[in-house]
Amino acid sequence: MYRCILSRLSCCGSIRLSAFAVVAIALLGGGCMLGPNYQPPPVDIEDQWNYQHDKRIDSSELIDPLWWQSAFSDEALDELILLAVENNLELRSAALRAIQAQQILAIAVGNQFPQTQQLDALVDRSKYVRSGITSNVQSEFYPNFNLTWELDIWGELRRLVNSAAADLKASMAVYDGALISIVAQVAQTYISIRTTKRRLVVARENIRVQKESLRIAQVKFRAGEVSALDAEQAQALLSNTEASIPSLGITLQQLKNALAILLGVPPGGINYIVSLPSTIPYTPTVITIGMPQDLLRQRPDIRAAEYRLAAQGELIGVARAELYPNFSIGGEIGAIDIRGGQLNGSSDAWDIFVEFNWNIFNYGRLKSNVRLQDAIFQQLVSDYQQVVLLAQADAENAIVAYLKSQQQLAHYEVAADASKNSVNISLSQYTGGQVEFDTVITTLVSDVQQQDILAVARGVVAVNLVQVYLSLGGGWQINDGLAPVELLPEEVWKEMRNRIPYWNKLK
Repeated sequence: MYRCILSRLSCCGSIRLSAFAVVAIALLGGGCMLGPNYQPPPVDIEDQWNYQHDKRIDSSELIDPLWWQSAFSDEALDELILLAVENNLELRSAALRAIQAQQILAIAVGNQFPQTQQLDALVDRSKYVRSGITSNVQSEFYPNFNLTWELDIWGELRRLVNSAAADLKASMAVYDGALISIVAQVAQTYISIRTTKRRLVVARENIRVQKESLRIAQVKFRAGEVSALDAEQAQALLSNTEASIPSLGITLQQLKNALAILLGVPPGGINYIVSLPSTIPYTPTVITIGMPQDLLRQRPDIRAAEYRLAAQGELIGVARAELYPNFSIGGEIGAIDIRGGQLNGSSDAWDIFVEFNWNIFNYGRLKSNVRLQDAIFQQLVSDYQQVVLLAQADAENAIVAYLKSQQQLAHYEVAADASKNSVNISLSQYTGGQVEFDTVITTLVSDVQQQDILAVARGVVAVNLVQVYLSLGGGWQINDGLAPVELLPEEVWKEMRNRIPYWNKLK
């Protein structure tokens, strides 16, 4: 390390630093940024969806940011999503991680300015006794201010700021990912609740029909027209169907508990959902999904992966800067005041320096660090490209699942209608003595299965539509433009402000 020092000790005087200031400005203005500068890597994006020409999808426009409103037009679902966005604890944690990244960026920005700015002082009172002679009490006062500024000649500090800024964007993208995931989970759980309630309605309707078939069998048995076998078969089928009610009740309560967690409340806090309708939401005839290229802007996981890549790219420049000398400027100004002793008086003291240090013997460690940072960057390039590929597959899988589940539903609707008609016909013919009770039992068993399958299939179509919107990355725009500090509810901010006062200015 080499250090050049200018100093003076005097009772009074002024300090002129014009030449020193010129040197500092020249160093600051002439600084460069060691690269490389980040450039987005190439990625493979398909030109169109596999089912681009299906009449049920429209790729000419981007998806609606409030897709749950346009897709289902359900006020209860809208309310649940708003509650989840406000109270979900996982989402709140993601917001706090973004705030942490924001503070790391603020620290990196602050490190560009004089890193050391200290004010210190010493007050001392002393008296000495020597060979029986006592000296007077002597008072000494040393106020002092010192400053050190590392000059960003090679762009190391600016690279660290850029890296922290990219990390902040990545944290915000992770928050967006958590947001769309929570919205989708709320929607899918809500649909599953209504599907389960519909299955309960179907089961109770089947129980009503089976009770009627049991009554008919018992009447015919008492009339001596049939044996007790018919009534026993009817009773067995009825009891099995009745046993499905508690099972569906378990599923319903577990879904409610899952929804409560998504809303950030205890399981007993959403009992009002019992009043929700038992119908399954219908899906629109045509859905808008945009083009595959829109995934790069839409999907938070893709944006987060690229921002992490950009942040790492800046760290290569930071590592390269360590290969070159580090320059700092600084100074110190103070005073000395002594009273009561043999030395009385006061004086000023100042100290100005320029220094540099250079790690010239490092046995390859610094270059190895450059290679390390570049290897990490290249790994993140592969990770980013993989995320893009997986996102396309995710979207394609969701689209085909939605379209094919609609086709399944159309077939199940025909089958359910035929099954219901076969039950009515078999009961009528059995009453008239035209068929055996085995035929009735067969149609009743088939109908139980068909009506339940139909209810499940309708729910699957709606759930698959939610999955389409999730795979396309829709929904995060509801908080677009908000700073990290604006993502938390007011009661959380109040708690943080009560703990330390430094959040007030930030809010």
